[in-house]
Amino acid sequence: MFYFSRILILFCGLLLISATKEPRTNIIVIYFDDMGNGDIARNGAIGYETPHFDQMAREGMYFSQFYSPQAVCTASRAGLLTGCYPNRIGFSGAIDHTARIGLNPAEETIAELLKQQNYATAAYGKWHLGHHAEFLPTRHGFDEFFGIPYSNDMWPNHPINKNYYPELPLIENDKVIELNPDQSRFTTEFTNRATGFIRKNKNKPFFIYLAHPMPHVPLAVSEKFKGKSKQGLYGDVIMELDWSVGEIRRALKETGLDGNTLLIVTSDNGPWLNYGNHAGSTGGFKGGKGNTWEGGQRVPCLMAWKNKIPAGRVSPNLASAIDILPTIVEVTGARYPKSKIDGVSLIPLLKGDFTQEPRKNFVYYYRKNNLEAIRNDRWKLVFEHRGRQYEGFAPGDDGLPGKVDENFLFPGGLYDLRRDPGEYTDVSAAYPGIKKQLEAQADLIRKDLGDDLQKIEGQNRRPIGQLP
Repeated sequence: MFYFSRILILFCGLLLISATKEPRTNIIVIYFDDMGNGDIARNGAIGYETPHFDQMAREGMYFSQFYSPQAVCTASRAGLLTGCYPNRIGFSGAIDHTARIGLNPAEETIAELLKQQNYATAAYGKWHLGHHAEFLPTRHGFDEFFGIPYSNDMWPNHPINKNYYPELPLIENDKVIELNPDQSRFTTEFTNRATGFIRKNKNKPFFIYLAHPMPHVPLAVSEKFKGKSKQGLYGDVIMELDWSVGEIRRALKETGLDGNTLLIVTSDNGPWLNYGNHAGSTGGFKGGKGNTWEGGQRVPCLMAWKNKIPAGRVSPNLASAIDILPTIVEVTGARYPKSKIDGVSLIPLLKGDFTQEPRKNFVYYYRKNNLEAIRNDRWKLVFEHRGRQYEGFAPGDDGLPGKVDENFLFPGGLYDLRRDPGEYTDVSAAYPGIKKQLEAQADLIRKDLGDDLQKIEGQNRRPIGQLP
């Protein structure tokens, strides 16, 4: 009898421990396409309001110096999902329907790491990491996929390359279910899929990657937001994206999961400025999508986690989307990828300790894996390079792009981003020691990650996935 009583007490104790054990944290990443740093109200957007972005900032944390992995779609997404600088895993630029490449199956994505922790995983919206079956989200750790395989302008109605692209496919898991879908449905349908997934999996941990195709051109918006802003179609689109954030947060609150979910909202690169009134705002930074000036890669980022992240704080610390994977690893207890990554955990910042500096530097790669700039603390050293020049161009209108110089030769220079975030004044002559230090760091980076224009092959470059 005594032995039985002890067994019973032990069993009840185990049940109590199990019942009181904190559930694992859910993760939601919302990735916008071409949203600029100045496209939300808190950063000066004009002609429309973004109440849900604003509320998320009040209740969570805003990162004022947050960088996309690269200034273009495919490479940026590769960096986010793997925690690597895109060129480490073979990506540069954006791929289209002719590509025979995609994310290498050997790379470990956030979804794959969380699947090992028994998370339910889903990807909705834009993929752009390989459109062949071998490279789709369901082959990279996602239980569900509903979306488009590449950018929404890769369709027969492209304003410049008419009929170059085939009909745009809408894919469910690995099957094409529709061609040239009505893009005004995108924001609402992808949002509804995500909120449905939240409710369906409220009793188990989940990871949602909601990659909205908007506000990338061609712009499209549902009837409920059409004509609602004072900034025309672009403003309408941003208002609907803001609504999407609100719907995700509402679903979390209604299911009681808002205290157990880390929500991350950011953009894949800066605005595509030559599209004029169909493009966003950098918030005053130089450059835009397709170049490595601040406007091309410094993007808005909000993170919210009720009762875990201090409310209303602004982190001034250097951070990037490549840091999202290691942050999620630390939050969920998942293991790190077996291969080398470049991201660092932002947990100290999420706790409000801004004296910590998880990320000491950041490197800006772009065309043909060319190292164009390096950032360390407040200093940014730009190397001479060719790229897209937005200054002095005539912007397009109503969906037609203006013509820009895609091969402009930019001179090098040293910029103090604390005093000169617009990158107007080269201070190389005043700080030769700083320039020399950054040049030495750049030489080490090139040996690690490579520099194709200088014919330096990095020691740790990994192959991209290719069809046989």
